[in-house]
Amino acid sequence: MSRILYQFPISHYCEKVRWAMDHKGLEYKLKNLLPGLHLKTTRKMAKKSSVPILVDTNKQGLPEQIQNSHIILNYLDETYPEKSLTPKDAELLEQALAWEKYCDVEIGVHVRRYCYHYLLSEPKVVIPLLAHGGPWWGGLFLKLSFSKVEPIMRKTMAINEEGANKSEGHIQQAIDKLYEAYQKSEFLVGNEFSRADLTAASLLAPLIMPTGYGLDWPEKIPEALQVFVDKNEVKLARIRQLYQDHR
Repeated sequence: MSRILYQFPISHYCEKVRWAMDHKGLEYKLKNLLPGLHLKTTRKMAKKSSVPILVDTNKQGLPEQIQNSHIILNYLDETYPEKSLTPKDAELLEQALAWEKYCDVEIGVHVRRYCYHYLLSEPKVVIPLLAHGGPWWGGLFLKLSFSKVEPIMRKTMAINEEGANKSEGHIQQAIDKLYEAYQKSEFLVGNEFSRADLTAASLLAPLIMPTGYGLDWPEKIPEALQVFVDKNEVKLARIRQLYQDHR
């Protein structure tokens, strides 16, 4: 098996790719990295230091690195067209890509900042999530270095009180928009599950903590996050259903 996904198990952008490959029935191995230490690996592989990065064997039999969840989804549907997540109809394609871009920007970035703002204040909760599936010493390393890791993560992703409040507004608007769309149709685009639905569900997943994500969710999350989720329970019901039906 030649496919390897370099990832953070906690990352909802990585979940986009995991879900897409599982949807297609593709075999792959996971290479779980630790935040901070991942730079030594990813900087050697791709232009940017971020994950996900998919390594696959191209037609010439050589390893090829594909970075960024949107680009990886394009690659997967072009290279492995069975069970395509990308509509072939031009109008539906435009709609699907528009929804994906909207969710990437208005949900993905803001869910990450919003959740981390509260999770980073509770090391006992967040360290097992960050270290999940990594090297055996990962949890201990993060515990010992957390005082250095936390401020770096906050600075890199602009995680602070003001930013979290701003992100909460973006997430709420997105949830409202998705809820309205799903009230009108079973799927965001056309009559079948597509990359639009997959993106919306995977990027909201850290809020609903579904099974199938591949992470051991904490029994209890920070109160502020729980209050927000409870307030939107009805509007997030369709997202939970997408996981149950398609994950």
